[in-house]
Amino acid sequence: MHIRIISPSGAIDPLYIDQAAARLRAWGFKVSEGAHARDAWGRFAGTDDDRLADLAEAMADPEVDLVLCSRGGYGLQRIIDRVPPVTKPVLGFSDITALHQAAGLTAQPTLHGIMCKHIATLPEDSEPLLALRRALAGETLSYRWENHPLNRPGDVSAPLVGGNLSVLYGLQGTPFSLPCVVKRGGDSPVLLIEDIAERHYHIDRMMRNLRLSGVLANISGLIVGQFSDCEDDPSMHASVYETIKEAVADYDYPLVFNAPVGHVEHNLPLWLHGHTSVHCGADGVLLTNSL
Repeated sequence: MHIRIISPSGAIDPLYIDQAAARLRAWGFKVSEGAHARDAWGRFAGTDDDRLADLAEAMADPEVDLVLCSRGGYGLQRIIDRVPPVTKPVLGFSDITALHQAAGLTAQPTLHGIMCKHIATLPEDSEPLLALRRALAGETLSYRWENHPLNRPGDVSAPLVGGNLSVLYGLQGTPFSLPCVVKRGGDSPVLLIEDIAERHYHIDRMMRNLRLSGVLANISGLIVGQFSDCEDDPSMHASVYETIKEAVADYDYPLVFNAPVGHVEHNLPLWLHGHTSVHCGADGVLLTNSL
């Protein structure tokens, strides 16, 4: 497998690119990088045109099998309307959700998971790295975690969509919005959401937007990952997780909380637009996921 590292969003410490590339090569992969992967233009990894050029070149290169985004941050929403069709898997999360949404328009599988910093620095035997190796080898991913008091039990098998809630909210009303992906045909998907450092009422606003736009009525399950540094606001009369559950109170599909996904070190990879099965019961949660 040939992995191309690009930086379509925020600027990154080049040391993380070096260390991640070294680890990936040690796993047996060929690794190359975009011409502007190490650039810095303010908070961005190069100008909009430079970041777009690296992304377009990676998609066009027939030798590249997978595109690893070096980090998230912010920047893709500035260029997403000029991005060429996403025709191969992209690995990343956070701001990379915009690329996952673009891929979802054609059901191109993409990989929601760790990027260069964690590939470089996590212990070799850590579960995120072991799971990433399984994902890149084409193996089915299987995860279990304990039941959460707010879970709504049930079973569902469907494609998986989503990612960072703030990015999804920022794409509402655009050709890359969740309604465009959810309604593209086929089975109603399972939605994955996670976020970091958002105010409690902002999360409520975003969830109500998804409800009012019909997204939450047209999915078959909701997986709630980590909402890191999102403090409960007592004036909301609910916890952050309770606020999310309130937004889907009218629906009866499975609802699972505390999924090991998000802005944490224990961020396990999941194929978006692939096949996902979720069992949620008294014995906990079992999720299987594959291309």
